[in-house]
Amino acid sequence: MIEFFVSKGVPLETTVLILMLPVIATFIAFLRQVLGIKAFGIYTPLLVTFAFLATNGLKYGVAIFLTVIISGLIIRFILKSFRLLYLPRVAIMLSAVSLVVLFMLALGGGMKRTGLASVSIFPILIMITIVEKFIAVQIEKGNKTAIILAFETLVISIFGYYLLHWGGFISFIKAYPWVVAFTLPINIFLGKWKGLRLTEYFRFRDVIKKM
Repeated sequence: MIEFFVSKGVPLETTVLILMLPVIATFIAFLRQVLGIKAFGIYTPLLVTFAFLATNGLKYGVAIFLTVIISGLIIRFILKSFRLLYLPRVAIMLSAVSLVVLFMLALGGGMKRTGLASVSIFPILIMITIVEKFIAVQIEKGNKTAIILAFETLVISIFGYYLLHWGGFISFIKAYPWVVAFTLPINIFLGKWKGLRLTEYFRFRDVIKKM
């Protein structure tokens, strides 16, 4: 299968990464449905996972992610008193966060952290756009929930990064690309999951003990 796509001009790395995507998406669905780790949906941690892969090392990806979240919190607090409409406020926050990230990259370059300064625009843009999701959760559910979901998104993305970076997994996908088809029945099973999530066992442990 992989040889077919490569023969048609699709780069090998692109082919393998696209084949990995359903596996990572299924992994995130499992964490949400069975373990109860919510994060910012399934799409956001999936994007952040691949953004981490595109940075020059996980530490730089995490640094940019944390910078975006922390600066987003601070800037939203500053803008709160202006009572702006949602879209202009998001536009200001995206602009401000992007400048903060730019200064961070310049700082990294000044400190001889060339890996940080040379991070490509693709992962940076992905992580900056998380600000909009972060703001929406802040408005709807408050700062505490938004911070928890951001942390869960970071944890899931780090796990996903290590899975994408695992040489054994890459070799397995290259050798048996057809196993990706098994993600469909797995997701059907997860879609019919009716049991308690692992986090709910801890949350309702007192009630369960009395049953």
